[in-house]
Amino acid sequence: MKREAFEEMLTGGHPNSLGRTVEVVEIVLADRARLGELYACYQSDDAVVRLRTSNGLKRISREKPAWLVPLIDGFLTEIAALDQASAQWTLADLFETLAPLLTPTQRQQAEAVLKRNLAHHTDWIVLNQTMKTLGAWAKNDAELTQWLVPQLERLSGDGRKSVAKTAAKTLKQVMRDA
Repeated sequence: MKREAFEEMLTGGHPNSLGRTVEVVEIVLADRARLGELYACYQSDDAVVRLRTSNGLKRISREKPAWLVPLIDGFLTEIAALDQASAQWTLADLFETLAPLLTPTQRQQAEAVLKRNLAHHTDWIVLNQTMKTLGAWAKNDAELTQWLVPQLERLSGDGRKSVAKTAAKTLKQVMRDA
């Protein structure tokens, strides 16, 4: 039987559906050697494939975070450069999950990516997930807290309820931890 390529499996259907993402995740969890094939789907010309790739990697990170360690440098460069909201909000989620596994240099690079996204991105999910990750990281980092507070104050006045609410909640948490 011919092995089906992940890009084919992640193509088609309604853009907001998972399609066959869960099936792809199950295949990777059963055969770690195929993780690179899933990661390579970020190079697809199809935005839906890249969205589902993000979803799949996020699911794998929850079950096998150490498996993603070899991909971290790619997340910090290739994926951080993608102009796609789903890739950026996934990075915030992955960086939070993988934080204990990041080297100090990777942590600095991840923080720079997240700061850029918080300061310049407009997508509400990117903003919300990035605030949550940076808020958690600021707990033991006075320099990050100092940078983050004005950003959270700005976003707490955002016209989108979820952004404003997440900013206010994160600001309260950061100030309590400071």
